[in-house]
Amino acid sequence: MSALPFEDTTDFENADRGFIDALTPAVVKAEDGRVVYDNDAYDFLKGECPDTANPSLWRQAQLCSRQGLYEVCEGIYQIRGLDLSNMTLVEGERGVVVIDPLLSVETAAAGLALYRQHRGERPVTGLIYTHSHGDHFGGSRGVLPRGAEDGVPILAPEGFLEHAVSENVYAGNAMTRRAIFMYGDRLPKSADGQISAGLGMTTSNGTISLIPPTLDITRTGQEETVDGVRIVFQLTPGTEAPAEMNFLFPDKRALCLAENATHNLHNILTLRGAVVRDSRIWARYLDEAIEYFGDGYDVAFASHHWPTWGRDNVVTFLSTQRDLYAYLHDQTLRLLNDGLTGPEIAEQMQLPPALENSWHARGYYGSVNHNIKAIYQRYLGWFDGNVAHLWEHPPVELAKRYVDALGGPDQALAKAREYVDAGDLRFAATLLNHVVFAAPDNTDAKQTLAGVYDRLGQGSENGTWRNFYLTSAMELRHGVNAITLDTTNPEMAMALTTDMVLDSIAIRIDGPRAWADDLTVDLVLTDEDRRHRLTLHNGALTHRTVTAPRTEAGLTLTLTKPQLLGVLAGKGLDGITTDGDASLLARLLSYVTRPDTAFPVVTP
Repeated sequence: MSALPFEDTTDFENADRGFIDALTPAVVKAEDGRVVYDNDAYDFLKGECPDTANPSLWRQAQLCSRQGLYEVCEGIYQIRGLDLSNMTLVEGERGVVVIDPLLSVETAAAGLALYRQHRGERPVTGLIYTHSHGDHFGGSRGVLPRGAEDGVPILAPEGFLEHAVSENVYAGNAMTRRAIFMYGDRLPKSADGQISAGLGMTTSNGTISLIPPTLDITRTGQEETVDGVRIVFQLTPGTEAPAEMNFLFPDKRALCLAENATHNLHNILTLRGAVVRDSRIWARYLDEAIEYFGDGYDVAFASHHWPTWGRDNVVTFLSTQRDLYAYLHDQTLRLLNDGLTGPEIAEQMQLPPALENSWHARGYYGSVNHNIKAIYQRYLGWFDGNVAHLWEHPPVELAKRYVDALGGPDQALAKAREYVDAGDLRFAATLLNHVVFAAPDNTDAKQTLAGVYDRLGQGSENGTWRNFYLTSAMELRHGVNAITLDTTNPEMAMALTTDMVLDSIAIRIDGPRAWADDLTVDLVLTDEDRRHRLTLHNGALTHRTVTAPRTEAGLTLTLTKPQLLGVLAGKGLDGITTDGDASLLARLLSYVTRPDTAFPVVTP
């Protein structure tokens, strides 16, 4: 850490620039009194960095914890520090255009109220989603309550709605559990607990909503005017999100970079799980932004962190970010073509000094190590080419054999403690993990492994690594908590296309129980004028759009999409026309698994 330029205070000056007022207290609550977000919990960051935190991550946390209403330039304001992301407000002729209304309805409403306290009761006259991640649309009802959206244009990049909802449905349960580890939501906010997620402090846990877009941005160069505010767009699909865009306010000389360029190295593959991103195209779009927007801006801001002022400073910022993603991509490909595996490349990769010493290129959120493995995965997949890894035992069986080879749990535990004493925490964690998997009731092994995770987490510069390690240590000590976070709601369900609804059902079919069944159900959606044919065969539920009525035995339901969602949520067939064997529906739904976490299709 001594090589990093801690004497450079430019980021602190920029993070404080334009400050107007803070929310006091910085605690946002739901209607029932439950705390949705508490930024005051991070007051401990005002002190010196302790031994339980990486000094570089502590610095980033101090910057991210700044909270309140800020002026970016004349007519553009930001709410920061009231959720993982920022909400930006652009003043128009009649009201205010909101960009990215945070993750939760409650935090978005609190942010808008703080803005109005200082800028007047301006109505929301436009809404822009920069991309398809929940922390940039979930609070939409906090700025446009039901009924208030009539006549308000809602802009988003092409493909936004599909990607916004599919991520929460297809692998939503697994992602939800991982996100709890990644953001450290259940950890205490303290110097030895959760101090940041690098990209922001942590996620809020309020009500998630989604108002569908009314206007798609389909091409770079598209220009729209919202409430008198001119906006020029650059589409950047496949970068930080599958659907994303940068845009310029030419009359305000301000450039919005969405989440394509923030003050950290971002993720090529998030620890919560997602489709692997394309670092090659990411770098190209950043380069395109430099050229395309030319000298049309004096400030650049994003949906996380703080702005950068001065065109030359912005170009330097974008160029460094571009080179960062390009270097990781190209060097990973060079070395994998030399025969190295992902972990081998990750161990030997070193960034050029100019990148290594740039604060905004540090791995607070994405890390060089796990991003390189993601790039390798994008091109070559999970298999590293070593046939010994082609058909290994699953974790528990593999652990039992490793521990047996070491002479049993006691001997393996003793050996692991030797590695702890020698300072090799990484192999100690590997060995102790085998002991815990092989002997899950071994309390000494769990406590020892928890202590190792504490040390690995507290030494990590990456906020999400720290949270993963410390949350894992907490579970080892206190047991696994049930996951109750619900990322779905009626608006999310209604935003699903019918094809996506049916895909979500297919994913939930218990295949072995359905092996022997063979049935057909037609769904005639009157509000879509489409007929969907569902076929359950060999344990697989497939569906397609057809034009002709079924000729084989089966069931036809004539209904609307809201009625379909109600049927899937167990509301019965009241008001729905049926033709054929109605028992087939109950048979089909009997194969659908409903885990303890929320079923992804809910009643509208």
